Amino acid sequence: MTPLSFDRLRAEILTQTGLLRSHVKGAALSVPVPSCPGWNLGQLLRHVGWAHRWAETIVRTRSPEAVSHARLDDIAGYTDENVDVVGPWLAEGAELLVATLRDAGPGAAVWTPVPGQSSPAFWARRMTHETVVHRADAALAAGVEFAVDGDVAVDALDEWMSFGSVPEAFAPGPGRPALLGPGRTLAFRATGTATGAGAHWRVDLTRDVPVWSRDHEEAAVVASATPADLLLFVYGRPTAGGGPEVTGDAALLELWRERTGFWLHE
Repeated sequence: MTPLSFDRLRAEILTQTGLLRSHVKGAALSVPVPSCPGWNLGQLLRHVGWAHRWAETIVRTRSPEAVSHARLDDIAGYTDENVDVVGPWLAEGAELLVATLRDAGPGAAVWTPVPGQSSPAFWARRMTHETVVHRADAALAAGVEFAVDGDVAVDALDEWMSFGSVPEAFAPGPGRPALLGPGRTLAFRATGTATGAGAHWRVDLTRDVPVWSRDHEEAAVVASATPADLLLFVYGRPTAGGGPEVTGDAALLELWRERTGFWLHE
């Protein structure tokens, strides 16, 4: 399966934002979000909207260095939101981001947190999947069904695998259990009948840095689930199926998931 195109990702930002708005239609925005402790639905929407505006600023200004993301993290003041206000504001931010990405094109040079991926294409992908996962959070809080196209879930999993090769995800340090070592391999298998079923990933932790591939070789631990459930699992979200079927070294799987999710806790 090939990665989603730049134009498809731009379109998905709008699609996923629209679906997010639909999930909260008629819901009380004061409802807590179980998968984002300390946030309610209104705060979640503000976080996503500020994330879109943060990425848009980076791309529009062609920033060569990090831009403060304090605003998207500081949402304590948004506890009493009105959906008729925050909904259109959320849509406006997504539209601004998509237009800025279009004007910049996929190849412009901009800052990103991942070396070697310094382009608007990174931000199109990152904001698509940021919105997808927070849409799952909103669906959970509002008590509505969450579904995502299989090819979108597969691309989001590809992105997650790439995050696992940055030093913060595997380098040793105080309070960080060693991740790399002999015999440490993981496999993920997408099941079901929808688009994306049959996709697979293998993570090799036996070298100096983690390496992921589409190889079908045996692994010390195997996790199998639908593409959507695999995506929610690696993000630490509840899944409709109760989590993947795991065979082998479950402790290694949990360690890898914790280490590769370092950026979720920053």
